[in-house]
Order: sequence, then C-alpha cells, then structure tokens
Amino acid sequence: MPGRVRRNPLKQPEGPLLALGLEGSANKLGAGIMQHNPDGTTAILANVRHTYITPPGEGFLPRDTAIHHRQWALQVIKDAMKQAGVSMHDLSCICYTKGPGMGGPLQSVALVARTLSILFCKPLVGVNHCVGHIEMGRLVTGAQNPVVLYVSGGNTQVIAYSRQRYRIFGETLDIAVGNCLDRFARVIGLSNDPSPGYNIELEAKKGNRLLPLPYATKGMDVSLSGLLTASEAYTMDKRFRKSGDSSLDRGVGSSDTFTPADLCFSLQETVFAMLVEITERAMAHIGSKEVLIVGGVGCNERLQDMMSIMAKERGGSVFATDERFCIDNGIMIAQAGLLAHRMGSETYLEDSTCTQRFRTDEVHVAWRA
Repeated sequence: MPGRVRRNPLKQPEGPLLALGLEGSANKLGAGIMQHNPDGTTAILANVRHTYITPPGEGFLPRDTAIHHRQWALQVIKDAMKQAGVSMHDLSCICYTKGPGMGGPLQSVALVARTLSILFCKPLVGVNHCVGHIEMGRLVTGAQNPVVLYVSGGNTQVIAYSRQRYRIFGETLDIAVGNCLDRFARVIGLSNDPSPGYNIELEAKKGNRLLPLPYATKGMDVSLSGLLTASEAYTMDKRFRKSGDSSLDRGVGSSDTFTPADLCFSLQETVFAMLVEITERAMAHIGSKEVLIVGGVGCNERLQDMMSIMAKERGGSVFATDERFCIDNGIMIAQAGLLAHRMGSETYLEDSTCTQRFRTDEVHVAWRA
C-alpha cells in the first residue's frame, strides 16, 4: 500500500556479535572485525589492509594478485585479531567476498575463509562486494535512503533501494571509471603507489586546460572506452609535452600545447560530469535528497565537490567516506555479512564458491524494510 510504513525486520541481538570479514576481489587484501551490540550500536574493532602494488606502467594480473593474497592472508588476519583484541573462538561468523571480482584473488580468499570456518566451526557467510560497499557507507555516514553512486576499478553503477533489493538505475556499458583512470595513469607513466587513480587526482590539480573529449551518457548509462581511447590519442599528438610546463611553450608562440596534467584534468572533469548527470537523474526519479558515494574512486575530492554542487542546487546533500572505507576493505564485508547472519543467512561449505559476475540487484537485502 502507498505510504505504508514497513517495520525493520532486523532484530537486536541478545548479546554482542563478532564477524571477521575477508576481502580480496582485486589487488587489496583486507581483514576486518565488526561488532554488533544488543543496544543497536556497532564497533569497528579492526580494519587491516595490504595492497599488491606493481611497477609504473603495469597493471596487476589475476595470478600474481592471487599469489600475493595467499602470501599475506595469515599475517593480515593475525594483525586484525591482535588489533581487535579477540580470538577466532570469539567470532560469531566468518564472512568473505563471494564476488564480483577477479577469479584468482577471489578463490584465494574463499579458500582461507573455508579453512578457518572448518578449523574453528564457525558459520560462513558469502557477501556481495558491492553490497558491502553500500552497507559500510550507510553505517559510517548515517545516510538514510540515498541514491548510491558506486564507482570503483571494476564497477560503475547508480543504485537506489526498493523492496529489499538494491536496484541498478544506470551503469557503465563497457569499462568502469576506476579502470579508465588507472589505464590512463599507466599510459602516461604515473606510479601505482598508493594507487594510480589517486596520482591522477594529484596530477589533475596541476592542469589548467580543458581539452575536448567524448561525452557519452546514454540515458542512465555511460560509456567510457571511447573517452579513454581519445585521451590516449592526445598523448601521440605533436602538441603534447610529456614533461615540463606547457605555459613555457605558450610564451614562445605555441599556444596550443598541453601536458599530462592537462589531460588528467580534462579526463577527470569529463568523466565526473557524466557521473553527476546520471546521478541527478536518479535523484529526480525517486525523489531523494541524498547521494552516497562509495567505492575506491569515491575518495576523489573533485568528484565529491562536483556532486556536492549538484546536490545543493537540489536542496540535498552528499555523503562520502575517506580511504579507510572507500577503498576495498575487510570491514565492509564483515558489516554486510553480519547483517545477513543476523537474518539467519549462512553459506554452506558446498555452496562457498566465488563468482566474477555477481550483480548488486541479485542480493536479497533481508535486513532492510
């Protein structure tokens, strides 16, 4: 019925509940310990992460990333348990990323989660990576019913909640925004430490020329592959100056040169304008005044600023988190997994697989009204 208020199906636990969350869908390996208390409060007891970093100009291969996760899993989990001051016997459940993500790394983390579940007789909960981002963002920011912009290396989606599903309103038709930025960072030789996207952001702050790039919004969706190709083509242009300040060239008669900083600035401005546009459409459709930005690219301050301008013009507000929770982490898996566990969800051993394709709207969000 229209206007009917639905009761929250999530009941308060009788005692404190602890969850270990393991994340490893890409090049970040994370372990987090989350606690839910009987009074409704939550506590982040530990959030430990280790990143597989490759040399400049190189991406990370699934096989090498999987090896990294296997080598570091034990140490990261030990550090998380020590930081939280708990033991494996204190846990209520063990949560792991079921997907989406890269096959090899996902399998490595799933194997660790299954092993711990068997050794310590703890229930296992498989978690959708995207839902983990959303639930952690809601917890940290306090956003009630926002339009969610999920932007990361592997995903670009505009999402809104309805009837126990996170519905996808729009998404990328080809590559994700994080993939687009990372690949261009490799083209111009930026470092992968701490992340290529962050170094793109720093470089863009030095840029002062907005170069024309394809602007490809298609209804509620975006296309980014052509934008990346056009950006790469600029690096082969005779006007491109790989090092130095293009303003020096302009002073001696060449007023049309540009630098890597100009390209980073142009790429960011164009991509983020597209994301703001489709997010605003979703806000208008559902009548929301809130935007929640999650995912690794959500750390980008320029994206947050552009989204804030749009939201304020609509009388709304933007919610975002810092790199502790935007970038892939174990605590978000623990949070989403513990919510599912409280609703009676458990992943049995024979079903404890992982998948590279796991849509956000496939998950039954039983813990929300």
